[in-house]
Amino acid sequence: MNLSRPALLLAIPALGLGAAPLPQVDLLIRDGMVYPGAEAPFRGDVAVMGDRIHSLGPRLTIRARRTIDARGLIVAPGFIDPHTHIEPQLDAADPRARLVPGFLMQGVTTAVIGNDGDGPFDMPVVLGRTRIGVNYAAHVGFGAVRKAAIGEADRAPTADELARMKALVARAMCGGAIGFSTGLFYAPQSFARTEEVAAVAAEAAKRGGIYDTHIRDESSYGIGLAAAVDEALAIGRLSGAPVHIAHIKALGVDVHGQAPAIIAKIEAARRAGQRVTADQYPWSASATTLAAALVPGWAQDGGSAALLRRFDDPALRERLGAEMAENLRKRGGPGSLLLIAGELGGRRLDAIARARATDPVSAAIEVIRAGDPHVASFSQSEADIAAFMRRPWVMTGSDAVAGHPRAHGSFARKHARYVRGAGTITLREFIERSTALTADTLGLRDRGRLTPGAFADVVVFDPKRYAERATYDKPARLARGVKTVVVNGVLAVDKGKLTGAAAGRALAKAPSAGTCP
Repeated sequence: MNLSRPALLLAIPALGLGAAPLPQVDLLIRDGMVYPGAEAPFRGDVAVMGDRIHSLGPRLTIRARRTIDARGLIVAPGFIDPHTHIEPQLDAADPRARLVPGFLMQGVTTAVIGNDGDGPFDMPVVLGRTRIGVNYAAHVGFGAVRKAAIGEADRAPTADELARMKALVARAMCGGAIGFSTGLFYAPQSFARTEEVAAVAAEAAKRGGIYDTHIRDESSYGIGLAAAVDEALAIGRLSGAPVHIAHIKALGVDVHGQAPAIIAKIEAARRAGQRVTADQYPWSASATTLAAALVPGWAQDGGSAALLRRFDDPALRERLGAEMAENLRKRGGPGSLLLIAGELGGRRLDAIARARATDPVSAAIEVIRAGDPHVASFSQSEADIAAFMRRPWVMTGSDAVAGHPRAHGSFARKHARYVRGAGTITLREFIERSTALTADTLGLRDRGRLTPGAFADVVVFDPKRYAERATYDKPARLARGVKTVVVNGVLAVDKGKLTGAAAGRALAKAPSAGTCP
């Protein structure tokens, strides 16, 4: 038997005297319910040799240096999170933080950074992190690129500035970025017109990258949810890039119930041949900064210093207050905004206003002046969440940000609440949309599947116990029910506990042939 090449091994008769010795692997996960990622599940074994899957099958006749009993447990590819903000953890001085425990204890072995247009364009630095717990890939971000070329002004780029943005994206893609991300809701990205975004996105498309977007409006702030989805689809057609809609949702009281119409719009584009996907976190509360939630875009022209001057301008006070009050209404009122960072973390805006004997808008302005913390915004309906979740092109994501429980519980919550609890989707759908669909969409080769030769990223969890423990009050509690996690062939979680192994890698995507120097 040639042991240098992985193979699919099925049960074979016991070897007699004089037979060749059984092959030996590093790790054998025995007798679990195996969900390979895109194929039908089966009860059996998964063998790991080095950093790769060696073999799998109903009953492997094989020796192993370590065997894990997975009876009654689910064995699946390590989960892949397509939308995170875990850069602070990856760069932390504390080696435990760099493990990203909140992900490992859910079975998440690969994460994407640089979302919402935040990704820097210096890929050698971005992809240079080591001694980390999870694999990661990176987008190049429109926000960083536009600031480098134009700054924070509300204006169109000159021809030279547009050329510089395109060159920066091309360089990042040639350096290993997986795509081009935007956060068109956020200033200064919100100042860009559709054609500008498409022109820059085309540089990613020609090198095999996707267009990942926090769309211009998930609510009724400006052009509205439906028009924002139309714009994302138009950018995909103009640029030639596959479109991926980040954290798809219908946010705010004005757009509750619009999920079916948005789904119909996207599926019409897919039937017409356009490549469109989305990710979603299973929480009714989004997270953003307080200024992004309430302050109109025109008031953010020029950055935070300019915004603070406008707060002090008597000529703008009435207009600014009225528009912030309207945005607060769209979010569901001051009781719907929970501060999740800073000294006021854990308090809602209405309570802060009462404590300061002022109105909610004035209280919000005071808080923004002091540092503009992140808030959890309770502004989605369960019916819309479930409608999006059922679609086969919607994958699991977290949009992980410190202070929101989604950073420590999104995958576990989706299983506990929407698979085991409500039955919104099946276990197989949950696993496929947390692994193979994500890997295929992002172009992550040899990830997201349990197949011979693929990288050995594996999660073993108890389907009866796997659930989130993180709450809005205690957002950093680790999930429960994960028994084993393997990252690149190394045990990162063993017997339900972190091993301390930092086996994660930066995943640089090779650009399309002939598109880079």
